[in-house]
Amino acid sequence: MADLDPKLGEALVADIEKAAAPPHHGFMARIRNYFLTGLVVAGPLAVTAWLVWTVVNWVDDVVRPFIPATYRPESYLPWPIPGTGLIVAIAALTLLGFLTANLVGRTLVEFGEGLLSRMPIVRPIYKTMKQIFETLFSKTGSSFRKVALVEFPGPGMWSLVFLSHPPGETMATQLPEGEHVSAFMPCTPNPTTGFFFYVARKRLIELDISVETAMTLIMSAGMVQTDADQQKKLAQLAATARAAQIERKTEDVS
Repeated sequence: MADLDPKLGEALVADIEKAAAPPHHGFMARIRNYFLTGLVVAGPLAVTAWLVWTVVNWVDDVVRPFIPATYRPESYLPWPIPGTGLIVAIAALTLLGFLTANLVGRTLVEFGEGLLSRMPIVRPIYKTMKQIFETLFSKTGSSFRKVALVEFPGPGMWSLVFLSHPPGETMATQLPEGEHVSAFMPCTPNPTTGFFFYVARKRLIELDISVETAMTLIMSAGMVQTDADQQKKLAQLAATARAAQIERKTEDVS
């Protein structure tokens, strides 16, 4: 067999070493990293700005028909000013609250509620909406103050739920013995939909995390995790959940 040309051998060795060497980040890889970094920075800002802009324009479109044309900024300027309807709405709601706080305002509100209570279809809708708004915006309300784990949708699977008021007296008498609480389980990634149910408090594991943290976990489908301390707490609570599951199975067997 003929001897290999030394120069050819050196070239082959160089090619092999070059192929085996780890790839270097080239120009396009750096451009890709820069683009992703810019996207991470600008993406949340763009989405937040778009949501705020959408809400402001929606309020402006709702309020603008109630403002006389002579008082609209676009009547004197070549372009409309965004946010004027929102300012008018905030001022009107503040004025309404001020008027309702006195005796005359309360009398008018009671008179209006008396009229609505006589309307068969409007009455339950208004009463429900009033209770929801009073619960959400009342300083003494207890809506969604606690977060808990419930075993759902199957054994060994746990879901986050938000706890609100305990069931009323009429509902409590129809439930099995033991303390029950009202629970709302939001869906991912749209927390405005979900399941509402009454559950025994002993079936729940209350978490030492805020409602905002739990909502972030739900909306991100677990992609945005909490900090290290919170994760340690969740790990401990998961261990407690497993222990509670074992104890519950033992009670069911006995």
